This record gives sequence, structure tokens and C-alpha cells, in this order.
Amino acid sequence: MTFLAQEVIRRKRDGHALTAEEIDWLVRGITDGSLSDAQVGALAMAIVINGMGRDERVALTGAMTRSGEVLAWDLDRPVLDKHSTGGVGDKVSLLLAPIVAACGGAVPMISGRGLGHTGGTLDKLDAIPGYETAPGPDRFAAAVRTAGCAIIGQTGDLAPADRRLYAIRDATGTVESIPLIVASILSKKLAAGLDALVMDVKVGSGAFLPELDQARELAEAIVEVAVGNGLPTVAVLTDMDRVLGRAAGNGVEVREAIDHLTGEAAGDDRLIEVTIALCQRLLALKGLDGDPREALRSGAAAEAFARMVSELGGPADLLEHPDAHLPRAPVTVEAHAERDGVVAAVDVRAVGLAIIDLGGGRRREDDAIDHAVGLTEVAEPGERVGPGGRPLALVHARDEDSAARAADAISAAFRVGDRMLDPNPAVLEVTGA
Repeated sequence: MTFLAQEVIRRKRDGHALTAEEIDWLVRGITDGSLSDAQVGALAMAIVINGMGRDERVALTGAMTRSGEVLAWDLDRPVLDKHSTGGVGDKVSLLLAPIVAACGGAVPMISGRGLGHTGGTLDKLDAIPGYETAPGPDRFAAAVRTAGCAIIGQTGDLAPADRRLYAIRDATGTVESIPLIVASILSKKLAAGLDALVMDVKVGSGAFLPELDQARELAEAIVEVAVGNGLPTVAVLTDMDRVLGRAAGNGVEVREAIDHLTGEAAGDDRLIEVTIALCQRLLALKGLDGDPREALRSGAAAEAFARMVSELGGPADLLEHPDAHLPRAPVTVEAHAERDGVVAAVDVRAVGLAIIDLGGGRRREDDAIDHAVGLTEVAEPGERVGPGGRPLALVHARDEDSAARAADAISAAFRVGDRMLDPNPAVLEVTGA
């Protein structure tokens, strides 16, 4: 069936619901280039202004999923995955994938790079020498079968309509649209051939959607559209009003994840609490009764992580000798609070921007990343800090000047008072099964 592009766009502009046939045709045009950039941009703007109903959202996501290859797995275990809206210090994927693998799931995780002030899982994995984030399909499948999990980037064959549509949305000011965000996230996950998905929707100053109402709307839409496309999904709203964990950067976050896998980390129950909550919800969707905490305690998750790294080209002894492989910045300075007191609140977005300024993130899409820089020993709300006491964080930098700028930025991002404000729980709400 053929339509006239400008007539379909006009209908959406005027607030009408598009049919599934119209949406399929539009997505084919986005994929094969028969719709011009101007037409795709106009369509995106019409969707931003008028939104999409439930049936339109389901149809758009399904059509974008089918725009490329849809993976099919022949495994003796359910295929599970997790996606996060992103945050500062969010290395949950590095822990969750091997934990779920150790509990009986297979995790072919398609991840992304940093976006804005938030970090990206692929940028973290690039800190591991030799680790291949863009393997061929055979190597990817072999890693999943052997290790139980593999974290890689989106291939050109998965949801190609999303790749073009996202680039045009970015250039036309049409990124902030719940239907388009949902279709972008879920088309790639559905194309990965999943049996179940858990969605981590961050809320707070370091989140993409800082307000609870916005995050709740996104969570509900993701569950609705995923289930409408046959993918059992639960969304967990988690707090991002503090750095998640004690490290933020790339190599330093890999090291922190390794320390948790090997039992060397201490003093950060919140990262583990979020990770375990997501694992439990994901496993429950397919009736798996593995114990995520036991998978960590026993070392089974660490073994799965080590196999994944080795299968994808990284060092076989990364867990035994992380300092021999992970990059280290030459300059380390302490960032101190200007007064004695306790951490009352954190502008987490400002912390993420400070890491970008160090070179640990991108200002432009083609910027190179310094995987060695970042923060460690980041103070949590409620901890006592001061000029002569515990620092707010240790800054790992390429040179003295950038270290000093980052230390100043961190000092400004932390509010220190006489008492801590009432803290948010790590897990705020759950939507779905």
C-alpha cells in the first residue's frame, strides 16, 4: 500500500491518529530513504506536538523493530535484558548482566554510549583493552552461549529506522517526545529477540527526566508498548539524586564493578540495592528462582563477567589484576567542601558535566574519550565532609589544570549543611508485573 507522504504528515499535524498501515509505510520510507530528511523532521515535530495514542505507539515500535534484523536465539534458558535511561555513576549493567547469567538467564545486552551528562556502558567497556563492543554476529552469539551474557553496541542491522530517525530528531529539536523515546528504546530491545525486559527509569537531578511525574509517564508508556508488542516488561523507578556508587567515569567505574563482583568493594549498599532489585524483577518475569545476592557472594557472577570479557577479546586475568589493564590518570587531587558539615544534597547533573570537562564524556558526537579520568570515593548524602576532613571526591585527571577545575566544580555541586535532608529510597516505584 502506498500513501502520499505530505498527506499522512498533514493528518498527524492536524491531530488525527495514524493507522498501522500508514505507520508501517512511513517507517519503510525512513529506512530506505524514500522519505526526505525534511519529511521525517516534519513527521517527528507533528508527533511531538500532538502525541500518539496507545495503538499508534505500539504500531510505531513494532514497525521500527521490523525495519531490520530481528535476532532469534536457540538457547536452553530465557533471553533477558535491562535498559536504563542513564545516570551518573550508573554501572548497574556491568553487574546485572553477569548476575542474571549466573541465575539462569541469557543476557544479550545491546547498550549505548554516553548521552549528555550521563555515562554510557559502551564507553566504560572501551576502557578494557581488547574488549570488542562491535563483534560480528557469530562472536556475539558465542559469547552469550559461553558466558551467559555479552554487552555490545547496536549493530547496523538492528532497528536501522531508529538510527536515522534519532539523528533527525537530534537535529530538529524533537528528542523530547514520549512516543518517540519509547519507540527508540524498545525497537532495539525487541530486535534483540528478548523474552523479558526490566527498565530502570532514573529520577532526580542526575536523570534525563528529573521529575517523578515525567519518569512515571515514561515508565508506564514503556510497559504498555512493550507488552503490546508481546514483550513482558517491568519498569523500576530508581533514585538519581546522588551519584550511583563511589566512582563516576569510565575505567574507574569498571574497577568499582569488578570490586563488587570480587567482594573487594565496601560501603556502597545503594548500588547493590538497585542492582538486586532490577535482577529480582527481571528473573521473576520468567519464573527463574536464582538468588542474585548468592550469585554475587559465591563468585558465580564474577566468573560470568570474566568469561564475557575473555570471549569478547579482553584480558583473561582482568578480575585478578585489574590495575595491570585498566587505564589510570596521572594526576589525582582531592575535592574538598568549603566548610565542615554533612552532605545535604548533590547537583548530580553538575557532577556529570565535570566529568565531561575532564575528558570523560563527549561535547560532540565525534569527541574522543579519556577512559582514565573520573571520580572515586565520592561522598554520599549524610556523610561528614570538610576542608580538613573527608574530601567530597578524588579527582583523577590528565593534568593539574583540569584537575583543579574539576575539584572546583565538584565543590560547587555539593551542598553541605548541618544535617541531611530526608533521603529518597533507592527504589521509588515499580510499574508492570
